[in-house]
Amino acid sequence: MASTPPATSASTAPVAPTTRGTGSPTRVSAGLVLLLSALTAVGPLTIDLYLSAFPRIVDELGTTESRVQLTLTATLAGLALGQLLIGSVSDAIGRRAPLLVSLAVYVAASLGIVFAGSVAALTGLRFVQGLAAAAGMVLSMAIVRDLFEGFQIGKVIARLMLVVGVAPILAPTIGAQFLRLGSWRGMFVALAVVGVALFVIVLLRLRESLPVERRRSGGTVAALRSYGSLVTDWSFIGLALISGFYMAAMFTYISASTFVFQDFFGLSAQQYAIVFGIGAVSVTAGSQINGALVGRVAPERILQVAIATGVVLSGGLLAAALAGGGLAWLVPLIVLTLGTAGFVMPSVPAVALERNAHRAGSAAALLGALQFGVGAVVAPVTGLLGGSPPVTMAAVMFGVVVVAGVLLLGVRRTFGAPVPDDAAAALGVGDASGQAPDDAASRRPGNPPALAGAETPPALAGAERVAAPSGVELGAATVLAEAAVLAEPTVLADERA
Repeated sequence: MASTPPATSASTAPVAPTTRGTGSPTRVSAGLVLLLSALTAVGPLTIDLYLSAFPRIVDELGTTESRVQLTLTATLAGLALGQLLIGSVSDAIGRRAPLLVSLAVYVAASLGIVFAGSVAALTGLRFVQGLAAAAGMVLSMAIVRDLFEGFQIGKVIARLMLVVGVAPILAPTIGAQFLRLGSWRGMFVALAVVGVALFVIVLLRLRESLPVERRRSGGTVAALRSYGSLVTDWSFIGLALISGFYMAAMFTYISASTFVFQDFFGLSAQQYAIVFGIGAVSVTAGSQINGALVGRVAPERILQVAIATGVVLSGGLLAAALAGGGLAWLVPLIVLTLGTAGFVMPSVPAVALERNAHRAGSAAALLGALQFGVGAVVAPVTGLLGGSPPVTMAAVMFGVVVVAGVLLLGVRRTFGAPVPDDAAAALGVGDASGQAPDDAASRRPGNPPALAGAETPPALAGAERVAAPSGVELGAATVLAEAAVLAEPTVLADERA
């Protein structure tokens, strides 16, 4: 197969040379990385930019805290659905057209929010905005997988995921500056401008990365069948729910923190942005440490220790809130609890995808959808419960972390089970007879198999199994989590022809 897709026209030529088929590295275009990073950042910015404006939105629209929190729930629901739909569509028709359509819808939704006169309109438009924002996250990863292989996939993804880690830190701070200058609606004007700029750049500079011969055929029936088999597989769905409930702890904090710190403790928007940024740094630091442990400590072990620690810390947070503890007690406990998420979120896909490498695309998409889906359901609970904001936030965070711990007790018995034969073949592990080794540690020589499975190039013509690239080193464990969540959300080896 040729090392680059055919350059037949300005609309189909690749944006960058690919290493596929050559085995030799090529220079990674800085312009391509910057564009894909900007597309990836749209999702985190869409979620976090307006958090500091929640109290003002309550006052201006004459609504309640819980109704405003539902606008965040709608955004998360849109992101969850978008991961399942947009990635699957792009595998059938290419990346460029769905990306352009999604950016146009994103701009329209953002402008609609500027003129929204009710919280109901804001909620509906936030759902559409989240659905469209999912395209940048999903398709950026898919484009990387189209154009590169081997260590270059990890190299490019590491740069993209740095943006995912930094964007939540900066977004509330940027939003606070908009509040100093004027209305919260200006934030959505800015998001619309970003959408227009990205649309123009993609239209003029980004060429199609997925040639026709490598696109999926056969419709959506095969994808639905694969999703169905995953939902009935407890070893997978249990892990996916663990990830979803732990993510729900983060989204509970995201949706409630502005009311806790600004309304209850009286912090300014700028002070709130600083506290929120510290929490985001904690999550990023946890993922960085987790990345250093990859290949040395089994992800199953990391997962068990992190969740146990999270139960203790979130329990301490609830106790401090009930005792009327001030910021000196609550902030450190919140930050440490969030730090455990930096270990949990990469470890779950590492375990789940290892056993599902033969259907890694569907598994990755379902993991991502459940993360945002469970978070969307749980996020508004604090507003519905009422009472003291610090206590309700801490109680919900503790509750969902405990649920994750209980699920872990039910799933851990599957950790020592052999990798299924079809998954082992997809990962390229096992002995000469094709039998997967029983020992979990022996399945991770050098590169974690789940990492290799998550970074396998998309459907190759004539390929019947996933070929695991070798020598992939990622800069942070966040890369593993997001690569697993966002990459190629379709059926892979089990339906490939």
